[in-house]
Amino acid sequence: MHLKLKIAPVLVLVGFMGSGKSTAGRLLAERLGWSFLDLDEEIERRAGKAVTQIFEQEGESRFRQLEHEALVEQLQLSRNGRPRVLAVGGGAFVEARNQQQLEMGGISIWLDCPVETLWERVSRESHRPLAQRREDFERLYRERLPHYQRADFTLPAGAAEPLEVVEAILKLPLF
Repeated sequence: MHLKLKIAPVLVLVGFMGSGKSTAGRLLAERLGWSFLDLDEEIERRAGKAVTQIFEQEGESRFRQLEHEALVEQLQLSRNGRPRVLAVGGGAFVEARNQQQLEMGGISIWLDCPVETLWERVSRESHRPLAQRREDFERLYRERLPHYQRADFTLPAGAAEPLEVVEAILKLPLF
C-alpha cells in the first residue's frame, strides 16, 4: 500500500449518502496539507446547476457522465503531483468505469454506516434526489453495499464523529 500512495497520492472517500464523506474529507485534507474536492460540488460548478436540477432536467445518466469526467480529471491532477482527498457521491463507486479508474490511481476508503443512521441524517434534506422515500432509499443502499465492500479499506463511521473518522484514516497502513 505504501507504494500505491506514493504513486497516486489521492484518497477517495466512498460510501452511501449521509456517511460523512465531505465533512471528514475536508478535515482529512486539512490535516494532510492536501487539496480537498467534493465531486458533487465540482459537478455543480461545471454544470452551473445543482445536482437535483441535473437529475430533473437531464437525467441520472447525464449526471453519471459528468461525474465520471470529473473523477478522471481529478485523478489525473493527482498523478501530476497534486495530492488530494476526494469525496465522491454515493453512486460514483458503483459505476464499473469509476472503480477501474480508482484501481489505477487512488486508494478508496469506505465510510460504513448503518442504513438507519444514514436515513436519519438525510431524510430531512431536500437536495438529495435519491432520498425521497425510505423504501427506495433502503433498496438503493442494499444494491450499492456490495460495491462499497470492494473499497481498499473500510471504516465504521456510523457513530463516529468526523475527527474520529479522520484519526482512524490516519492510522491506516498508508502513511
